[in-house]
Amino acid sequence: MTPFNQPPPALGNQYDDDRALRQYLARVLGPDVLAEVEPSLRAMGELAGGELYRMQLEDRLNEPVVTHFDAWGERVDHIEVSPLWKRAERIAAEEGLVATAYEAKHGALSRVHQFALVYLFNPSTDVYTCPLAMTDGAARTIVSLDNPALIERALPHLTSRDPASFWTSGQWMTESTGGSDVGLSETIARRDADGTWRLEGRKWFTSATTAQMALTLARPEGNGPGGSGLALFYVETRDERGRLRDIELLRLKDKLGTRKVPTAELMLRGTPAIPVAGLDSGVRNITPMLNVTRTWNAVSSVSGMRRAVALARDYARRRVAFGAPLADKPLHVETLAGLQAELEGALALAFLTVELLGRAEQGVASERDLAIHRLITPIAKLTTAKQAVAVASEVLECFGGAGYVEDTGLPTLLRDAQVLPIWEGTTNVLSLDTLRALSRDHGALEALIAEARGWVADARDEALAAAGQGAIHAMRRAAGWLLETMRRDPLDVEAGARRFAMTLGRSVELALLVRQAQHALDAHGDARTRRAALRFATERYDLLGAAGDVDRAEARALAMDEL
Repeated sequence: MTPFNQPPPALGNQYDDDRALRQYLARVLGPDVLAEVEPSLRAMGELAGGELYRMQLEDRLNEPVVTHFDAWGERVDHIEVSPLWKRAERIAAEEGLVATAYEAKHGALSRVHQFALVYLFNPSTDVYTCPLAMTDGAARTIVSLDNPALIERALPHLTSRDPASFWTSGQWMTESTGGSDVGLSETIARRDADGTWRLEGRKWFTSATTAQMALTLARPEGNGPGGSGLALFYVETRDERGRLRDIELLRLKDKLGTRKVPTAELMLRGTPAIPVAGLDSGVRNITPMLNVTRTWNAVSSVSGMRRAVALARDYARRRVAFGAPLADKPLHVETLAGLQAELEGALALAFLTVELLGRAEQGVASERDLAIHRLITPIAKLTTAKQAVAVASEVLECFGGAGYVEDTGLPTLLRDAQVLPIWEGTTNVLSLDTLRALSRDHGALEALIAEARGWVADARDEALAAAGQGAIHAMRRAAGWLLETMRRDPLDVEAGARRFAMTLGRSVELALLVRQAQHALDAHGDARTRRAALRFATERYDLLGAAGDVDRAEARALAMDEL
């Protein structure tokens, strides 16, 4: 008797199979732009569900390997990346995963086209989006800070479609003294007699260390402490012979996830560098980079959720238990329905951030757009990242024991998701960034609420209209909580910052889902987004209303186990 072997989940064209993405693009891009960009999206969808996914499964055990010395004792510090990463680099260049935004063929909508490509590409390429995000962030920073020499030297490489000339960029900010608190950086910049700046210090965590260049922070000798005393520097990592430029690779980091990403600890020993924009205000000058990389983080969160749900849905049709496919089991279906609703809410929020980024870059953003963009970027990053981890964890349960077995490839979904709430600012750090954004622009929250009212105003479906009003009510409650608590005690605002930011993020997701659902009903007679919106509305989105005020003394006693 031949033993039973469970057929594994399979993927089709990841563009054609993604109803939520296609309906969103149809609404935002319009028929003419969609007709122009859809062939590239369909081709990427075929790669993502076909060749790249097969390579990913075959490539599972390959991780970066560092060779410190050659056979004759010469220090080389060479990192060999996986075959999939090499293939992904070529595809990323040729398909314009960075270039599309800078060619700007469709103006502000070019960012939507670019990030739709990223969304399809990311889940099948073992986080090759990490170096791409930093490359995009470096390009935007160089443009925003208007450095003519670097615009001429580096920008053409960063935005090239030619794999032979395409560069990626590193982002060397984290030191042992702190990741988020970069003002504590210890790296020193000294100027030689010939005018060359050289960097001395240890960078504790540098992602994608195979990049041809990097942007990094260092303190020019004699500058004061804190972020204002740091400067932003440009570094080309290797010389014309391919040797690291006074950079010593100490070790590759042994990480929980993103194990295909070569993350290294580096020692800078007089590394030549060029100031990007003056000799101070380095933390302020990395803001354009953070806006871009946090947007990549949000879109990567959503794309990981999409991959997890796609695999779980296909498996539900293939796996028979207790006499029927899982797809016919009410409790399993209920679980998948909740995951799909989370995915669609996250997609709406991430791509709102993409739209606002495109408008800001192309100079077509209104003052309201700009205010909302500054506020929504940290909110989108933190909200979608937490959703991604929760969805990945639940999806592993959908596979039972197979979800816990490494050679299915499924555990990687959860391990790689866990970096998303950490990289580019933890949830708490981004919650405080949200408060800072509001302190700089007191009208930003009212602008966001006014915009959300517009999103839900056209909901003629009675249930959708009620869900939309629930989202607005939660946002208004959050605004009231902020005002009242700030008057009472600003430290109470800090204590509640996470619940405040998550309330805004999830309420915005619901309002956006209501808008998309009504559009789908009107344009296509399709009720599937309506189902997602109404399901999302049954989940917690008002975290402030549910939990009440924070008692800081009680919280500390519990957190630190004090009497």
